[in-house]
Amino acid sequence: MTYDLPALHITVADGVATVTLDNPPLNLSDGTLLSSLRRFVAQVRDDTDVRVIVFDSADPDFFIAHGDMRFVTDPDVMAAAGAAIQAAGPDAEFPPGLNLMQVVHEEVRALPQVTIAKLTGLARGGGNEFLMALDMRFAAIGTAGQAQPEVLLGIMAGGGGTQYMTSLIGRARTLELLLGAQLVDAELAERYGLVNRALPADEIDDFVTSLARRIGALKPEIISAVKTAVNAAATPVTREGLGTENALLTPLFSADAAALAHRLLAAGMQTREGERDLEALLERQ
Repeated sequence: MTYDLPALHITVADGVATVTLDNPPLNLSDGTLLSSLRRFVAQVRDDTDVRVIVFDSADPDFFIAHGDMRFVTDPDVMAAAGAAIQAAGPDAEFPPGLNLMQVVHEEVRALPQVTIAKLTGLARGGGNEFLMALDMRFAAIGTAGQAQPEVLLGIMAGGGGTQYMTSLIGRARTLELLLGAQLVDAELAERYGLVNRALPADEIDDFVTSLARRIGALKPEIISAVKTAVNAAATPVTREGLGTENALLTPLFSADAAALAHRLLAAGMQTREGERDLEALLERQ
């Protein structure tokens, strides 16, 4: 199968689809990226040539920076993104009670293929939530970073973050990271269980490529059996839990949150300079 989707560069070889995220200038999780991911999921789900999917980034600094702040400041942008995402999967279910980011992340999480992230830059907010929806994550020491800064924006993690993170690392550490809103480096992410391994930056490419090819060489029925059995034992992420997250998030999209978002954008959020040290920028507001 040939894939041609905005914001994604996709190659397939040896049972492995490599999906390079390329949505300049910051790889924001916006209507373009989310709708392309949804179209990709719909296409790849039944692609028998793909048994493993590796996600990486064309941007050396950012994997997915975070959700587009215009979702908070401009209801028309959110509505347009919703329409694009609906159009990307007209025959797919759009569960009531879930938001557009949750829907896309859940469809990625439900793929039959094994999904792997190669994290060499920063992933905050919706970018980190996308990471947590994948089966495995590998982070480069010295360059990778993960955070959920939403509370400093006057809202909360709402792309599955409260559910995915609790499933991965437990209640206490999730409360620390969601409420503390600090950037987590690769070593701490490994220790907490946010990523499988923290690897030297000059070794991560070879490691992920080798792992993906080993898995890609397996029979699809073996991959399916193992993934299904492991999922049965894992701490479940439920639609009820995601619905609760969304119901609590929605009222926080208030006039005060929009005003704060406007101030942050004016101060440099969603610029490369501002995003490199976003936590410092947020703390100054």
